[in-house]
Amino acid sequence: MTKDQKNAEIVELVEMLSSAPILYIADTSSLNAEATSNLRRECFKQNIGLRVVKNTLLKKAMERIEGTDYSPLYEALHGNSAIMTSTIANAPARLIKDFRKAGDKPSLKGALIQEDCYVGDHLLDTLVAIKSKEELIGDIIGMLQAPARNIISALQAKAEKSTKEAPEEQSA
Repeated sequence: MTKDQKNAEIVELVEMLSSAPILYIADTSSLNAEATSNLRRECFKQNIGLRVVKNTLLKKAMERIEGTDYSPLYEALHGNSAIMTSTIANAPARLIKDFRKAGDKPSLKGALIQEDCYVGDHLLDTLVAIKSKEELIGDIIGMLQAPARNIISALQAKAEKSTKEAPEEQSA
């Protein structure tokens, strides 16, 4: 790779990282061609960007981005690395977990989610458990509706009870 090609690659990576709120670094080294193709296909279906990168170029791109501290992820930049970008925090983690049902790869090297760094494959279950924005909104709406549902249920129960008692009073 020439110096100009490397600089162009770094510029592309800076653009990609700057526009992606969610970044995962995974090791896909032992996947065969078919498994890699399947992983790429699943990423495409779930709107997750997947790109194999050189660690040194990725580190240089991370160093160029101001306002985001990628330094905790530097220790994960060894061996083969693929970056996964998404707008949903747990989507890449779920994909990795589902994909690993067939084998031990891909493995999670690290992730950056809204300025929080997670380094190591042992944190995969933690990342899977992170709720997306839509899930959090649904939870909040459910909590807000719960008191109203309880009142409506109580009123309906009282109404049913009084309609059952009313015919008995009329016949007496």
